[in-house]
Amino acid sequence: MHVLSVDDSAIVRKIIRGALEVLQFDCLEADSGEQALAILAGRDDIGLVLLDWNMPGMSGLEVLRAMRADPRWAGIPVMMVTTEGERHNIVRAIEEGANNYLVKPFVVEELLQKISDTIGLGDGEWSD
Repeated sequence: MHVLSVDDSAIVRKIIRGALEVLQFDCLEADSGEQALAILAGRDDIGLVLLDWNMPGMSGLEVLRAMRADPRWAGIPVMMVTTEGERHNIVRAIEEGANNYLVKPFVVEELLQKISDTIGLGDGEWSD
């Protein structure tokens, strides 16, 4: 499966890429919301989007809204991976169409479990 990781932090994208390799998923990367939408427009094989909220230019929430408004992308699962940990922001993202939510900083096992939950891989226990 192809997963699109959208985060303006190269370090976070690298951590996510490593976690996705454990799951044997192919990782595509975008460092902005605009780049994420361009990648989505050019592909039809993305099965999950991991999306930061706070990015320069277009925010992750704006990307989520654009995805949910476009029939080509409306069904792609989206997991927010962000520092926005306040309850009202989590609720807002879920109301806007996010399928799952992970607050940074996170441990890789948490990320793996949330990805598995988001795409329905079952109850895998992720640990070293």
